[in-house]
Amino acid sequence: MSERKFVASLIRNVLIGEICVREAILKFPRDTEDKSIHAAYHALVHYEADEDLRNRDNLYKEEQNDYLEFISYILEKEEDLPQNIIKNYEKYYACANILHEDNTKGFLKSFFRILNIKGDKR
Repeated sequence: MSERKFVASLIRNVLIGEICVREAILKFPRDTEDKSIHAAYHALVHYEADEDLRNRDNLYKEEQNDYLEFISYILEKEEDLPQNIIKNYEKYYACANILHEDNTKGFLKSFFRILNIKGDKR
């Protein structure tokens, strides 16, 4: 299964209540450079952060659910998310805090992220 299809299934599982956002985020593909997956990650983080607002405002809840469904639909087709969605998140975040591989390379990437230094992309 491709990374995009996998992330699409994670989003759908969150929306139907099969898994929580935290569990989905921990299962995201590690060390991905895919900007569409990074945007999906941020969308899920915002979904989690807006839980109280969704509980108070049904219209907002419906719009946010539709937004995540749209993201999962695009990723399921293995297409890039629209540039306006990707750029919207890039304005605020240099990258997604997706976990790195559990090895030396992943440790170094995490360490450099803490120091705010870009490591070698090889």
